[in-house]
Amino acid sequence: MTSLTRRTMLKALAATPAIGSAGAVIGMPLVARAAEYELKYGNNLPMTHPLNVRAQEAAARVEAESKGRVVIKIFPNNQLGGDTDMLSQVRSGGLTFFTPSALVIATLVPVAAINAVGFAFADYDQVWKAMDGKLGAHVRAAISKVGLHAFEKMWDNGFRQMTTSGKPIESAADMDGLKIRVPVSPLSIAMFKALSAAPASLQFSEVYSSLQTRIVDAQENPLPIIQVAKLYEVQKNCALSNHIWDGFWFIANGRSWKGLPPDLQTIVSNAINDAGVAQRGDIKALNQSVQADLTAKGLAFNQPSPDSFRAKLRDAGFYSEWKGRFGDEAWGLLEEAVGKLA
Repeated sequence: MTSLTRRTMLKALAATPAIGSAGAVIGMPLVARAAEYELKYGNNLPMTHPLNVRAQEAAARVEAESKGRVVIKIFPNNQLGGDTDMLSQVRSGGLTFFTPSALVIATLVPVAAINAVGFAFADYDQVWKAMDGKLGAHVRAAISKVGLHAFEKMWDNGFRQMTTSGKPIESAADMDGLKIRVPVSPLSIAMFKALSAAPASLQFSEVYSSLQTRIVDAQENPLPIIQVAKLYEVQKNCALSNHIWDGFWFIANGRSWKGLPPDLQTIVSNAINDAGVAQRGDIKALNQSVQADLTAKGLAFNQPSPDSFRAKLRDAGFYSEWKGRFGDEAWGLLEEAVGKLA
């Protein structure tokens, strides 16, 4: 044994609490043992976002409770590619976990977009009643059919709100002819057309300049996005319309998930679901602080009633069309939580 190795061993033993017999330390490892299961988790948000803060806590909990058998490595901020890339990777098994928004996973599982039906949810109580209940279970079952495992608790991406450069939106009548930027989503486009607006599908990177040059006069996004993208600089009013709620499904590759022993599945599930519930509280608090900040920056807020919007969508046949697309069973579960729509 070289003196370097001997010194290393002596240091390791010196750092160990007193042991009753010399034989007790025989075979003691000098380096940490590699995890039995190293799981990769990718997402599209910065590490400072509540989703990643809580995911880090979940990963630490999993490593502690599994006694190092399971390690979750987080790859934030599109490090592994965009949403489409990561969805492909989690399906192939190159990635263990991914948190797509419902609208992203809806490209694979169409019924997953049902939470984004326009003006369906009045508040968070209705959201969690549906998504933690029968509707969420129905969507998870559909996700399982494409070889993915969805955890029981959705994570929050927030309600979307509408901003304008002109007059505030007080009712559905104010939507008539409004040039509004919307994401590239068939459901969003259909909703705004049914409201008699003039929706324009633009990539998010084009939103600020399009508002600045009046290619569009309005846009819709959760409040933290409005803050981060500085859209308050080119918009005057914000209607707290809560017109669409979107969340993140925490999904796993089905084969990888089934390959975990049951005791480790329980540890991972509990940690991820508990972290998801905590993240919901973070987003709620964040929205409140962001609204105060945006008010200070000159954005005026109002809170229109959803009634005129729902009536307009109903009269335009929006709800009946999407009921047909999602199916009677899924639509019935949505209406159990929010009341009659179609």
